[in-house]
Amino acid sequence: MISEEVLKGMFQPRTTPWRTSITKVEPNRIITQGYPQEDLIGSISFPEMIHLLLKGVLPTKNQEQMLQAILVSFCDHGITPPSTQSARLMASAGSPVNACLAGGILAFGENHAGAIEIAMRMLQEGVKLSRNEDVTLETAQKLINYFTENEKKMPGFGHRYHKKDPRAPKLIELGRKYDCFKEHSQLAMHIQDQLSERKGIKMNIDGANAALLSDMGFDWRVGCGLFIVGRIPGLLAHIHEEKTQEKPFRKLMDVDTVNENELINQF
Repeated sequence: MISEEVLKGMFQPRTTPWRTSITKVEPNRIITQGYPQEDLIGSISFPEMIHLLLKGVLPTKNQEQMLQAILVSFCDHGITPPSTQSARLMASAGSPVNACLAGGILAFGENHAGAIEIAMRMLQEGVKLSRNEDVTLETAQKLINYFTENEKKMPGFGHRYHKKDPRAPKLIELGRKYDCFKEHSQLAMHIQDQLSERKGIKMNIDGANAALLSDMGFDWRVGCGLFIVGRIPGLLAHIHEEKTQEKPFRKLMDVDTVNENELINQF
């Protein structure tokens, strides 16, 4: 027979203590990855702080400069992305800034901003395979064949607006300069060489940053998050511009009514 005490225990809410190794908070004391925050404030840059939070150590000077360049490269792509359009539409509706930013971020998905994580995972798994075979060129060919056979776009290559994304070569150039161009970037270049020869397809910003972030030791699961960190200032700028320079209640269409017969014919 189940006692009353046992029954109470069965229906009592159970909570698991939150655990983190990132930041320890005590009265009058905040320690992040082993550093008092007051010592970090004014002493390190924002890219350094991002690196410290995600990887637990401060970056080298070269790594800091590379991460800074990567974040800048994400900053904005005009009115073309769905995220920017979503954020501006919400701003036009009178939504507060935090809601507009959230709306823009929620627009990121598989077809917008998602490619960087897919590319990072592809390159990271490709390098593991290459280490077993010690043939990076052959690995590039296998990856291309896989996506081709499955009728999927090669993540990190090609662009709907640019035949040659001007940001990618600059990032690769800086990767070499800052000694962040390693095996993942080499694999990405092998892929580009073959795609360029066959179809004239070049590496885009996602491919370049996926390779460089992988060479810097970032896990592929943080790829989209880093993209968001870099894109937030651009979204904020568009939201502010929409709120201050445009008339409110922007419409997606130039018509106020839709012909009922047209709607009926669609079904």
